[in-house]
Amino acid sequence: MRDKIKELTKDTGIYGISTIIGRFLGFLLVPFYTHFISRGDMGIYTNIYAYLAFLNIVYIYGMDAAFMKYSSLAVPEQKKQTFSTAYLFVVLSTLVLTALLFLLRLPFVRLMEVPDLYRKLVYYVIFILLFDTLALIPFANLRLERKAKKFAVIKLVNILINLGLNLLFFIKFHLGIEAIFAANLIASVVTFLALLPEIRPRLTCRIQGVELRRMLHFGLPYLPASLASIMVQVIDRPIVLALTDADTLGLYQTGHKLGIFMMLVVSMFQYAWQPFFLNNAREKNAKEMFAKIMTLFVLAAGLLWVVVSLFIDNVAGWKFAAGRTLIEASFLPGLVVVPVILLAYLFNGIYVNLQAGLYIEERTKYFPLVTGAGALVDVAANLLLIPRLGIMGAALAVLASYATMAFFLFLITRRIYPVAYEFGKLARIMAIIIATGLAYYYLYYRVGLELWHKFALLGGFITLLFALQVIKRDDLRHLREILPARD
Repeated sequence: MRDKIKELTKDTGIYGISTIIGRFLGFLLVPFYTHFISRGDMGIYTNIYAYLAFLNIVYIYGMDAAFMKYSSLAVPEQKKQTFSTAYLFVVLSTLVLTALLFLLRLPFVRLMEVPDLYRKLVYYVIFILLFDTLALIPFANLRLERKAKKFAVIKLVNILINLGLNLLFFIKFHLGIEAIFAANLIASVVTFLALLPEIRPRLTCRIQGVELRRMLHFGLPYLPASLASIMVQVIDRPIVLALTDADTLGLYQTGHKLGIFMMLVVSMFQYAWQPFFLNNAREKNAKEMFAKIMTLFVLAAGLLWVVVSLFIDNVAGWKFAAGRTLIEASFLPGLVVVPVILLAYLFNGIYVNLQAGLYIEERTKYFPLVTGAGALVDVAANLLLIPRLGIMGAALAVLASYATMAFFLFLITRRIYPVAYEFGKLARIMAIIIATGLAYYYLYYRVGLELWHKFALLGGFITLLFALQVIKRDDLRHLREILPARD
């Protein structure tokens, strides 16, 4: 089992290179944006990207997950046909959806509440969707074939192009928020071109009807489920805009964006986790292994949560020049939501862990129910809390929705694919996190957080992990054994 977990940590580390660097460079762009665009413009670009996230789900409609499922089961001589069936059908559907969105672009602009000044941004959105969708199946194939290094290199090229062009378009050409979309589009085109050598040798000019029906039967339940899931991730932005204004949305987005540190851990884990549990589901000790992985994930995520929550404002408020902070001063009040957003993504990581059972037993029909419940909680909590608590209400709504999804998915999977998780340890970790979070906000609102308060909270967090026997000395030795060895 230890070798299998080491295999997972190695792939997670490689996928994480691109994910971590991408998110970190994205983090670097946040302070950059705050010095070049207003909070109102930050809100406009944020809202457009929320709609872009919804459309990304519609364009792929679960075919990437279906491809991974059936390609992992196919014998070597069938894999080429499986790839071709999935990819060609996605190409055809993407072209149809692109044409439809182009024809309906004006109503779409009005739906997004985009000011006339920025109406042309819809063309960037259309073509970003086109090229990003054409890359999804090839990326899924790289993951399935465990070509993690190639995956990471292509992702890094995309990230560096995006970053470089953002700097160029903002500083030299003064494009404003158009720079963000132009850089994204060019990076997406380059990524697609880089994947062509992976596409050509696996492509035949035939869609196999029986196999396509199997994929659609497996993948289409992902459409409502994924739409509900993405709603949990981004619906707060349009609601914040509707209930407040673009300026408040820009403030909220800044704090929300700094929650990427937990999101990147979940993302890099998910890239490796899905092919890992599919390939190891038949192992005799699979469930024991999955239980141990859940505990290790929650523990690692909890440690990340406390460090980032306590010190992110010190980093963001760092004065690098006279009168200038890393995050422009008018955006700093948005950081109050960071600990809540981080905790929300921790629950998202638990949800990702729990997905294994439904994949393995082919019970994907339950995903729409789980994510639908999360989406309903999210919308209701946003509408209830934002008028009372402002941006903190939006952050609490995200936390409530991810916790709901994790809870309901656990209730379902324990009947379909029961795993004996280490509930005692998991409960103790979550209790320590909640206690630390309550102490954090008590100090924040009542007396103000000093640096010594933060180190005291960090020390208390780590002490409780040992005092409550969440971590033992043997665990540290085992952790060193499963971590990838340095070359």
